[in-house]
Amino acid sequence: MLIQIPDVLTPAQVDACRRRLDASVWIDGDVTAGHQSRRAKSNMQLAEDDPVAIDLGDTILAALERNPLFVSAALPRKVFPPLFNRYSGGQDFGTHVDNAIRQVAGTGHRVRTDLSATLFFSRPDEYEGGELVIEDNYGVQRVKLPAGSMILYPASSLHHVTPVTRGTRVASFFWIQSMVRDDGNRALMFDMDTAIQRLAAEDPDHPSVIQLTGVYHNLLRRWADV
Repeated sequence: MLIQIPDVLTPAQVDACRRRLDASVWIDGDVTAGHQSRRAKSNMQLAEDDPVAIDLGDTILAALERNPLFVSAALPRKVFPPLFNRYSGGQDFGTHVDNAIRQVAGTGHRVRTDLSATLFFSRPDEYEGGELVIEDNYGVQRVKLPAGSMILYPASSLHHVTPVTRGTRVASFFWIQSMVRDDGNRALMFDMDTAIQRLAAEDPDHPSVIQLTGVYHNLLRRWADV
């Protein structure tokens, strides 16, 4: 299940973040790559303990807490602190699968990576290439979103970033541990929640709204890991 979440950040927030990102010190992206990923990865990143990364990561997390589409689709239990990367001059990231478990640097906290997220900070017309290509049950999906928008997809998916041949692609990436571990069950929960919200908007007094809401929460009670 791939979910596009538009306007996670406002244009003003994106501009403010870009000014700080563009003025930051970037390091080799190998610092967060696993053994296999390191062989395929060519990009730059902000260090995990960089004050700019921490501050902007908090901005993203605060925005996601207020985003109903994200909450409905991810059913988040834990969110890995957002990281930031930059591609330019032909840099890319070959096909890989994200690590199943990520440890938060400097802590004993671990996050199971049920979902991967990429939040774009560069406008599509600022660069050529740099598409996030995701292989899922519906085939190959190519993603290049407006600045401030985010893609959410299963972390178990094969994916890669195509070479950036012009300009610079700046983004944040991170992972979510969901209350509902199974991708299929989580997709059913999202579809049901979407249908309930649509029915409630069209006919708030329809008796099925209460009944379906009860079914939703009973399924969540059965599947949730909290």
